Amino acid sequence: MESYDVLKRALRKTTPKAVAADLGVSLSLVYKWAEKPIDGGSGGYNPLDRLLQIIDLSGDTGIVEWLCHRQGGHFVKDPEVSGRKIDHVLTATQEIIGQFSGLLNRISIAADDHSVTEQEAEQIRECWDALKSYAEGFVRSCESGDYKAGN
Repeated sequence: MESYDVLKRALRKTTPKAVAADLGVSLSLVYKWAEKPIDGGSGGYNPLDRLLQIIDLSGDTGIVEWLCHRQGGHFVKDPEVSGRKIDHVLTATQEIIGQFSGLLNRISIAADDHSVTEQEAEQIRECWDALKSYAEGFVRSCESGDYKAGN
């Protein structure tokens, strides 16, 4: 999905007029943000494209992390799976189970005294994010055909 598609979808849940007024920009600019850019024609370099460029230039995902946090979520980067071969689906499945067990162990240790400190919460978050990332890598490997017989 392209950035203009994302903005077009978001504008269906509000009005371009309200967005323009709240952002202090022209209504025509808001409409241009939601159009496919055409060389020498309509469409505009929208805020999503600009944020992506800043992230790409800096190599820092802090903007994405901040946006996710502000919307009540967390950003977990997907692992790179291209060219990575895992011998057997069972090995990967056992790794996921092992990481989940490690998460539960971390939670049990933290909650042993019936409270969880800020440092313990950070450790739990790190375990959880690592598990989500590994599991996403597993799913992406499945989608790319890494576990087909004969590989």
